[in-house]
Amino acid sequence: MNRSRTPIALAVPALLGVAFLLLPLLGILVRTEWSELGAHLTAAGTVEALRLSLIVSFCALGLSLLFGVPLAWLLARVPFPGKAFVRSLVLLPMVLPPTVGGVALLLAFGRRGLLGPWLEDTFGVTLPFHTSGAVLAATFVAMPFLVISLEGALGGLRPRYEETAASLGASPLRVFLTVTLPMVAPGLVAGAALTWARALGEFGATITFAGNLPGTTQTLPLQVYLLLQDEPEAATSVSLLLLVIAMAVLIALRGRWTGSPPGGRPVRAAAAPAEPERVTGADPASYAPGPATPVPYEKGAGAPGDAAGDGERWALHAEVSGFDRLTLDAEPGTTIAVVGPNGAGKTTLLRALLGLTPRAHARLTLGDADVTDLAPHRRQVAWVPQDGALFPHLSALANTAYGLRARGVPRAEARAAAQAWLDRLGVGHLARRRPAQLSGGQAQRVALARALAARPRLLLLDEPLAALDQTTRAQVRHTLRGHLADFGGVCLIVTHDPVEAVSLADRVLVLEDGRALQDASPAEVSRHPRSPWVARLLGRNAWPATASGAGGRLALAGGGSLVAADPVPAGAEVLAIIPPEAVAVHRERPGGSPRNVWPGTVREITASGSRLRVLITSDQVPPLVAEITPQAAAELALADGAPVWTGVKATEVTVVTL
Repeated sequence: MNRSRTPIALAVPALLGVAFLLLPLLGILVRTEWSELGAHLTAAGTVEALRLSLIVSFCALGLSLLFGVPLAWLLARVPFPGKAFVRSLVLLPMVLPPTVGGVALLLAFGRRGLLGPWLEDTFGVTLPFHTSGAVLAATFVAMPFLVISLEGALGGLRPRYEETAASLGASPLRVFLTVTLPMVAPGLVAGAALTWARALGEFGATITFAGNLPGTTQTLPLQVYLLLQDEPEAATSVSLLLLVIAMAVLIALRGRWTGSPPGGRPVRAAAAPAEPERVTGADPASYAPGPATPVPYEKGAGAPGDAAGDGERWALHAEVSGFDRLTLDAEPGTTIAVVGPNGAGKTTLLRALLGLTPRAHARLTLGDADVTDLAPHRRQVAWVPQDGALFPHLSALANTAYGLRARGVPRAEARAAAQAWLDRLGVGHLARRRPAQLSGGQAQRVALARALAARPRLLLLDEPLAALDQTTRAQVRHTLRGHLADFGGVCLIVTHDPVEAVSLADRVLVLEDGRALQDASPAEVSRHPRSPWVARLLGRNAWPATASGAGGRLALAGGGSLVAADPVPAGAEVLAIIPPEAVAVHRERPGGSPRNVWPGTVREITASGSRLRVLITSDQVPPLVAEITPQAAAELALADGAPVWTGVKATEVTVVTL
């Protein structure tokens, strides 16, 4: 394979830059008196300075964690005025000369500073020329490394994990401790290591603010400064020690100082293919650490087969405003399939019911309880997003038990119920695996088990079976249908699969541009779809049209006309629906009864079960799909580009008034 050569004009300066950075380090190595290294490093002054440096650096790390973790979360997740200024303020110590930082600390916390006199008079605390002053100086210059690293990790973590945890009943504090922090742990560890290393090597701010007092503020870098004046060989040895520590930290991090995984991709669970799969296309501030308020749990609520945990049943009433505008009412035990084209507002509806999106607001009542003003974790509304959002740091069993544990269920009982749900969905043998060890289909079943185990009052499923192969999908559909038959709440399922809509749902809600076009039984929607998208989803030809007068004549929106058997009032907006099997295909213009005859050209032929679907385009009408047998296609000698005639009887055209 031919590789492009590196331009010399770039290679030479790059190599010179490497040499420029490397030579000072080589200077330390060459000038070190290796025979005296042990004596230099074990000298009393050096040991005392090292001890003090460790105390100062670890105390600075503790303060950085205390203040830096919340600050990084705030910058990564909360939009607020002046965020750019706050971020610049955080980064300022990294570009500010350390001595200037020391002067600023002195003017703020010194005996004549802004807060110094108050601290001394009120608490008897004097920071300058004290070990606490060295800690403060080290924290000032080192904390930005922690904030930057953790903010990068939080920025790469999709909020969907935290949103899913909240929908399972986890309080904001529990979400932060059990989901957010474990998932950004690499970034946190990297930032903590860099912060500690920077605090260990701090010099300018320390000597300016805290002075250079042996045993009190004389850290190892300050010891090097003193040794340079009297014992340069010892100073070189101590410098080598600091150099080794710094290099060890960088090598251990291996460039992951921003906290992002290799490749710069967000943290997520990888799926190892094991089954055939079909690929488918809140305000984060609500997850701030806060007081935990567990949702009450009733004994036995997690056991599969319990109708509703405590025998209650919950009707649904929702008034949705914003991008989605509709009113939704459903009796307990109702399953509603939500369908519509991409961008219709399906996922927005689910997120509005969860209270997770500013795009739409839902006034939500479950049973007799108005939960509109409750936080997502208090609503008892469980959600399965499209990708499942399994927590990658937990096993399948721990994932499934998460909602029960969040509601205060004892660990053993929660795990027993979780195992029962995993067994019921056919993935019980995978209980100890983590999401990265599951296929997409297996992960989706675990996510479904996790939602069902939480025994919610409202269950929201966003394409829950999309990642499953056909055989597994049928099995899980059967299991899900059995559960929904006993479910005491209401279930909404977003789907693009008409089989799922018909087999699982009692009603089909058709959305378009955030509006409800149709809300009816699956049979009614199948017979009289009011949306071209739904009609095409069901395999029908659907043409928007306007009634132009008597005799059932329709003016098609895309040009041309069509005659239907049923009369329609003039000017009415309608949808003309033609089943593909009602379209006759001829090589010559047909005679006889068809009142709708158009010339066209074959553009595509695809198999559909034991029949063929033929896409035919025409200058007179929109594209038309016909369904014929392979024998008929052979007799007609159909092929791409072949000229044909199509005919549709007026009695085969179904007209739906919009």
